Amino acid sequence: MRGGDHHQDGLFSYVSLESRIPQNHPLRPIRKMVNQALKGLEPVFARMYADDGRRSIPPERLLRALLLQILYSIPSERKLIEHLDYNLLFRWFVGLGVDDEVWHPTTFTKNRDRLLEGEIADLFFAEIGKQAKAGKLLSREHFTVDGTLIEACASLKSFRAKDESDDEADQSGGRNPQVDFHCEKRTNATHESKTDPDAMLARKGNGKEAKLSYAGHLLTDNRHGLIVDTEVTKATGTAECEAAVTMAERSVPHARATMGADKGYDRPALIETLRAMDITPHVACKQNTTLDERTTRHEGYAISQRRRKMIEECFGWMKVVGLLRKLRHRGREKVAWIFRFTAAAYNLVRMRRLLYETG
Repeated sequence: MRGGDHHQDGLFSYVSLESRIPQNHPLRPIRKMVNQALKGLEPVFARMYADDGRRSIPPERLLRALLLQILYSIPSERKLIEHLDYNLLFRWFVGLGVDDEVWHPTTFTKNRDRLLEGEIADLFFAEIGKQAKAGKLLSREHFTVDGTLIEACASLKSFRAKDESDDEADQSGGRNPQVDFHCEKRTNATHESKTDPDAMLARKGNGKEAKLSYAGHLLTDNRHGLIVDTEVTKATGTAECEAAVTMAERSVPHARATMGADKGYDRPALIETLRAMDITPHVACKQNTTLDERTTRHEGYAISQRRRKMIEECFGWMKVVGLLRKLRHRGREKVAWIFRFTAAAYNLVRMRRLLYETG
């Protein structure tokens, strides 16, 4: 007998959110690691908020919601709030009940900016790193460094002469018929973006188009490809080597460690600096390299060259899934915050596979 297509809303639901989520759902181990990390940040949250006044959105829920936005490639915060309204899985992960009211998008954004102004991303990334060390997932001796260009949230039309006044920029209107850059030489020395002054004109290689960009840098371990450190700099010609030294000083134990890299890092000044720090540079050799067989003849050098390619998986995930191919924030500080927080999200996904899928 055919069933009837009649619907009547029930007054009550007797099934909890916890029971609706499958026990083998991939978000369960991620939520467990996130809650452990947030527990370590409770003293920091207590200092950030006043004891009296109107209650704000709990920072723990803000961070869980931002993680969902990265993990599920949600392009905007308005879309994220929409998902939180009807998606029971998202409500469970963030910590909202079935009947809890969802925040307004502008309220969410204002509360999020408070986290962006602090060092929450650094502390959260560090807490995730502590769990990786406790699980013996990180190497203390073998690392890889690399960098990439991240397209800034700024149009080429905003890249105007530094001495141009705001009145002249307003008169152009920004419309195509009124903007003509033909026969005009535009360089970072004479021009800057009026909407994001920290972004610089850069290109990936010869024959490639130039775009307003930042330089994002990663330091990963060679054991499981987890991200150990991050850095965001202006897209200059020396940014990669400078960031490599900064991250090495900050995150590499100086006890005969090795650092793999591509040919872009085969520069005498960088190699000498790393050796002075007691770090063996396992960089890919150019035709006129300063590395000799003292370094390249060892089997460890060949292993580093094979393992260093894992860092490309990090960049690929952060750009495609984490939506960092085209930035949505302006200013180097905010970009660095989002870049590090996205790196923490990548580590969570990777650690879930290492700790919970392989036993």
